[in-house]
Amino acid sequence: MNHGVYIHIPFCLKRCIYCDFYSQTDLTLRQPFVDALIQEMNLVLKTDGVSDTIYFGGGTPSVLTQSQLRALCQQASAQFRIASDSEITMEVNPGTVSCDDLAFYKQIGVNRLNIGIQSFTADMLEFLGRIHTPRQAKQTIEDARKAGFENIGIDLIFGIPGQTPTTWQAELDTALSFSPQHIAAYMLSIEPGTLLYRQMQIGTIKPLAEQSLADLFRKTQDILGGADYEQYEISNYAEIAKNGVNRRSRHNQKYWSLGPYTGLGPSAHSYRPPHRYWNVRYLQPYLQALSQNRLPQKSSEKTTREQQLTETIYLGLRTSDGIDTRRFNQRFNLDFTQAFGDTLKVFCEDSLMRQSTGRCTLTPKGMLFHESIVSRLLDTLRL
Repeated sequence: MNHGVYIHIPFCLKRCIYCDFYSQTDLTLRQPFVDALIQEMNLVLKTDGVSDTIYFGGGTPSVLTQSQLRALCQQASAQFRIASDSEITMEVNPGTVSCDDLAFYKQIGVNRLNIGIQSFTADMLEFLGRIHTPRQAKQTIEDARKAGFENIGIDLIFGIPGQTPTTWQAELDTALSFSPQHIAAYMLSIEPGTLLYRQMQIGTIKPLAEQSLADLFRKTQDILGGADYEQYEISNYAEIAKNGVNRRSRHNQKYWSLGPYTGLGPSAHSYRPPHRYWNVRYLQPYLQALSQNRLPQKSSEKTTREQQLTETIYLGLRTSDGIDTRRFNQRFNLDFTQAFGDTLKVFCEDSLMRQSTGRCTLTPKGMLFHESIVSRLLDTLRL
């Protein structure tokens, strides 16, 4: 499998209350960071093969200046063997990009945009702590089309307190009106260390009930499926391929299939099977390490057989492609069907899982219960 490159840009104009990714708001550190990131590219272990995806994530990559982004793209091209048909994605947030910026991204080789809309509704945006308005959200999508982008993804969040099936349907209908190639619909996650988590602890906010979340999840499947989007991963929907053009995120599929990738920037992870590496989380120690001409690596590990098996099941069942059982049997010297036996039979009878020759997948209904299904399978293996 070809290699992927992830570049973490750790800056935001404002931190959202739900976000647990590393970012900070001191934009005066952008240039020192870019200089350090270029140095990290120089120092990182070169890959043997071709890199066919580059993903600028964050944080908010679109807060970097045009000259800074150009320098990063040039260095990445010089450092990695970039395939001519690479998918090069940049995350952008409404309120941080102009028409000129979007045209510039296209010029430097970005061919896929992932726009952090999260909601088209003013009160939901305010709750989440987003800096943009509904009008800016829509304008960014329109401007991206004018700039020539033909592969646009939209991120949305459901499960926000106060959200109903009716208001969520309105969000999805608005997103569909722009005919994006990809829609990521994430369930609001309340992570320790976030402002949202603290608000829940003191009772300022009350999360939606599990049944309400399940209803919104199924409505997402119904509406997007009815609009010819395939749910190829629990939270990700791609326009069904037309004329052989696949709109799934090629980069993210590397994560779910345990493919190789290099992560650059503070808190970024890398995976070169079976080894995993991760950088220091915070910007200052990241800058310090690179000023001393050393990689900002915090730690590494060689994944064990048990870890690899667990990740293969957990990540494989997140996707509509599921688990290739023949490959599983060869890799782990374990017969998948015999190992999980009656547990698989129960899931299939309950319409949570499908088994065919050489493949095991969750049904759309089963995707709602992914965590508990994986837990049951792993418990069965340990018996």
